[in-house]
Amino acid sequence: MLLDRTPDQEFFRDTTARFLKETVPAGELRRLRDDEDGYGRDHWRRGADLGWTSLLVGEDRGGGSISGSGLLDLTLVAHEFGAHAAPGPLLPTNVVAATLDAHHDDTDPAVLAGILDGSVTAAWCHTEPRPTSRAGASPVEIVAEGDEVVVRGTKRPVEAAASADVLLVSGRTGDGVSLVLVPADAPGVRITPLQSIDVTRRYAAVEFDDVRLPSSALVGPAGAAAAAVEQARLRSLVISCAESVGALQSAFDLTLAWTFDRYSFGRPLASYQELKHRCADLKTWLEACHGISDAAATAVATGSGDAARLTSAAKAFIGDYGGELMQDCVQIHGGIGLTYEHDLHLYMRRAAANRSSHGTPAEHRQLIADIVDAQEAA
Repeated sequence: MLLDRTPDQEFFRDTTARFLKETVPAGELRRLRDDEDGYGRDHWRRGADLGWTSLLVGEDRGGGSISGSGLLDLTLVAHEFGAHAAPGPLLPTNVVAATLDAHHDDTDPAVLAGILDGSVTAAWCHTEPRPTSRAGASPVEIVAEGDEVVVRGTKRPVEAAASADVLLVSGRTGDGVSLVLVPADAPGVRITPLQSIDVTRRYAAVEFDDVRLPSSALVGPAGAAAAAVEQARLRSLVISCAESVGALQSAFDLTLAWTFDRYSFGRPLASYQELKHRCADLKTWLEACHGISDAAATAVATGSGDAARLTSAAKAFIGDYGGELMQDCVQIHGGIGLTYEHDLHLYMRRAAANRSSHGTPAEHRQLIADIVDAQEAA
């Protein structure tokens, strides 16, 4: 989370934290485990009233930021979502809102207005199964045919697809990339829920069987959306990393408190040198996760040429060291850390879900290597 926050940013963060603590405590998260959507629509609309959906949208279209940098402000919300393992489609809705705002002249303003007031939720359909995967399916194609556009192929996993009203879909058009806004109930759209490790986060496979839409459904010109898709990808990574760091922070805080509360042979666990050293390691990793997440967010927010490298570095580092941190937190808790009744698993599940979304640490290390190779070749 940002170290240097303005008073307005701190008030905004604190308001979000208090709202989440009151409305979705651990008991409510466990209840939502069996909920089809994983969150309540009224809860999401109240969050929209607090500004969760408007930070990446211009003021002239009903949005606005706290500090002048909407993405940095959004990382504060994402951090609290992770710190409370909170439900709701924060990442996909904001990525879609930002993309529609950037192409507001080409899209229906009613959709963006609905997203801002919380009455409409959106899913970002970008990830496709690997060709070598047993779950492999045809990549998405977006074909312009006269006054219509045809979408065919499969996206998976897609966060919050089953509860979404609209789907922002990326796909190939010849040698280019296109974006199209698809109503979730359009003929030919089939949404199949998938298993999720997270208690409240829902994923699905979305199949497009020759879905025909008017050409006005295109977001920007056909075949010319590569830059918009890349920007959406970078925003997704920033939000995901900030949320993961929030979950890591809560898990570490729980564990540190446990070492002082739990006694062994008449002494608190915190008095043992081995655990002191281990907690010091965890704290070092945690602070590094904070730092690299903030650096990536700043790079994307300012349009730095280093944004792609830093976001991949953040995703890889947080995924690897965050996983180690979570495992150590469970080990330090002992048997109680493995129980469903303890809150630790809520944060562990959120971090694990984020680790495998938007590219694994290994895939992002490869992306960094590709960037370095390209720079050296240039």
